Amino acid sequence: MERLRLFSKRVVNPVVMRFAGSAHSPIAVVRHVGRRSGRAYATPLLLVPVAGGFVIELTYGFAVDWYRNVVAAGHCTILWHGREYGCDTFEIIDADIGLRAFPAILRFPLRILGARDFVKMKVQ
Repeated sequence: MERLRLFSKRVVNPVVMRFAGSAHSPIAVVRHVGRRSGRAYATPLLLVPVAGGFVIELTYGFAVDWYRNVVAAGHCTILWHGREYGCDTFEIIDADIGLRAFPAILRFPLRILGARDFVKMKVQ
């Protein structure tokens, strides 16, 4: 799993960032600050809008850098369909609830891939 994460980070993410967050992209961008470096980062994410915020599936679990940075800072910005949203409340949610937030076309592959880690980020 670590090799897949690194491949995504170094190869897939730079390609996806070319269209992520744009008006018609299904991929969002989370903007966050490094917890040790203070450097600004942008990471592409699969998410769905829900009442008051977004539900995000954490493919590689809660130990990923972007999520740890967001929790350490206490806030982030999400670029979704060409608009920016400030988020400052993060709630780990049950896998069943997280999966139900996604449309059926995404829910099926998420189940097949064993998605079990979800977080709800509330918009300020």
